[in-house]
Amino acid sequence: MKFTNLIKHLETRADPVLAVLIDPDKFNPGLIKMANELNVTCFLVGGSRLEKGNLETTIKTIKRISKKPLVLFPGDETQLSSRADGLLLPVLVSARNPEYLVGKQVLMAPKIKKMKLPCCPMAYLLIQGKRTSATQKITGTLPMAGSKHREVCNTALASYYMGYKLLYLEAGSGAKSQVPAGLIKSVRKAVNLPLIVGGGIDSAIKAKKAVNAGANMVVVGNALEKDPGLLQSISKVF
Repeated sequence: MKFTNLIKHLETRADPVLAVLIDPDKFNPGLIKMANELNVTCFLVGGSRLEKGNLETTIKTIKRISKKPLVLFPGDETQLSSRADGLLLPVLVSARNPEYLVGKQVLMAPKIKKMKLPCCPMAYLLIQGKRTSATQKITGTLPMAGSKHREVCNTALASYYMGYKLLYLEAGSGAKSQVPAGLIKSVRKAVNLPLIVGGGIDSAIKAKKAVNAGANMVVVGNALEKDPGLLQSISKVF
């Protein structure tokens, strides 16, 4: 499945898909080999901030091992590569920090153009996951409360009217709790956009809750860094 086909798949609300998030700082090639044999649709590559991992080396290795789409999910302008199949361009609409509403995107834009990267603009909503996330620390912003459905839905609706093509509800890497199913259902009802859900999903049961609530794509990352074997059970949901 090419990047453009992946986006079309999400837009048509076809069967929900599973994405594995790869942080170059914690890259495990064995996880890629495992994913090849399971019902994983694509890899998202990126992190809130890279400390030691090499993005290009990570991408080269994944490309050598797997034919599945490799999609960038960058935390900043340093996390771009022409070797990727496409890019989800995140805009932190849940906060009011101009650096992550437009500043980082301005720095990315000329690089995206030069690399000729297929790109899909994505509204990124950080939801409280009962743990301070890396996104929260780096952006200096607060997550939205999962209980405040109207506020989250109105933010999602504003994203729709501003032209974003995807919505990402994120509880944060290593979150103690996932995005509540009730909130996913509310957003699904309020906004006609493909819905990506991630953060705190460390079991098949939690993945199924997200899917049943209306997620078009479920993203699992931190849990697999700790226990790659979880991918076996989680992938069976899809």
